[in-house]
Amino acid sequence: MKYIAIIPARYASTRFPAKPLAVLGGKPVIQRVYEQVKQVLEDVFVATDDERILNAVEAFGGRAIMTREDHKSGTDRCFEAYQKSGIEADVVINVQGDEPFIQPSQILALQQCFDDPTTQIATLVKPFGVKDGWTALQNPNSPKVVVSDDGRALYFSRSVIPFLRGVPQEEWLSRHTFYKHIGLYAYRSETLGEITQLSQSTLEKAESLEQLRWLDHGYVIRVGQTDVETIGIDTPEDLARAEEFLKLKIEN
Repeated sequence: MKYIAIIPARYASTRFPAKPLAVLGGKPVIQRVYEQVKQVLEDVFVATDDERILNAVEAFGGRAIMTREDHKSGTDRCFEAYQKSGIEADVVINVQGDEPFIQPSQILALQQCFDDPTTQIATLVKPFGVKDGWTALQNPNSPKVVVSDDGRALYFSRSVIPFLRGVPQEEWLSRHTFYKHIGLYAYRSETLGEITQLSQSTLEKAESLEQLRWLDHGYVIRVGQTDVETIGIDTPEDLARAEEFLKLKIEN
């Protein structure tokens, strides 16, 4: 199958303006993301709405595509960039531009989801461990996923799901495997075009999770699993944590 990776990267961000250009270990964050993805895929593009990001990507030898400023989601930006790339792919992989530690194994796990011909969309989950604790499990900024026995996403929620009836809360993590959603997506190219035309659903509005729109409209989301912990960068504080994480990796 033919794969293409698109990395949406906006300059404007409420919590961290110019985030893709923030320096992490001597390189812009967007360069670190790009280089990680290039370990696996030949066709990789950054989709941006700002010439400063475009210029930065081209400066390190990457490929970037200018997209409109008014996209409501990274999915919409991803589709425009795919159309402009001139490449005909079976599957489009949407990589978050703030995930500098994305691993090749995670991209390969996504690709394996498409071994099943019924897969229209794929994403990743990571099991919560007992050591993560209740605070991490109930964090609403870390969406949870309920997964069927055959590997399909049944529901995504900011709440802790499923509820373990009759089990003391402090035992939940030791009595059931809860899954944390990793915001990495892949779509069959025709599916990507279709979902950008969908209107918002009630569940999506309630949870503010775009993937619920796709489930609401009957799309099959296959789930791959990873045990790799990555550090996404949403704030300057996250960048400082990522810098420490990078130093530890280099030292070890």
